[in-house]
Amino acid sequence: MIADGPASGAQPRGPEVGLHPAEQRELEVQYAAYRRRQARGLIRLLPREAIRPLYRRALDGGFGEETASDPLAALLRYCEALLPLPPFDTWREDLHRHATAHLQDLDDSAEAPTAEAPTTVEARRFEFEGNPWVAHLRSYREGHTWRGYITFEEENAQRLHRTALIFSESDPVDVRERFLGFDLAALRAFLRSALP
Repeated sequence: MIADGPASGAQPRGPEVGLHPAEQRELEVQYAAYRRRQARGLIRLLPREAIRPLYRRALDGGFGEETASDPLAALLRYCEALLPLPPFDTWREDLHRHATAHLQDLDDSAEAPTAEAPTTVEARRFEFEGNPWVAHLRSYREGHTWRGYITFEEENAQRLHRTALIFSESDPVDVRERFLGFDLAALRAFLRSALP
């Protein structure tokens, strides 16, 4: 999701504007994680004695064929199919409109992003030396603290440039708000610090 306020100098973007391929890939990863969280939530609600019959139904429905060595993955895929989860475009629009609620859901989840697998919380487009760039806020939970850094991607290049850890907050919403509070000069300064 790319969003920004006009005061920052970066271009505002909503779900109706085309996505950069890297943004599309990241959103697809986030959507898959959302679907798994919802499926895990369903499994946690079920009594223990209901799990085996549900797993048998998953296998009978062919959900174990791709994940024969991982019974939980088959059960999760089956639960995803059972739940009335929104399609990707609907989820993406809701993510854009209700980013804070999605971040709170992520914070409450037992499967929050880790340092090894951070998530993109927000992204902003801006220009630097006449070229279009995207700044991605990458964040993860470490204990009770949310940490984050910015990766920069030139729109027509494949290479990413990354800052050191620059965010440390108790809540992912606070990390996002700090990132959105950076003006264009600050984003450019962070990019210059990340360039080789």
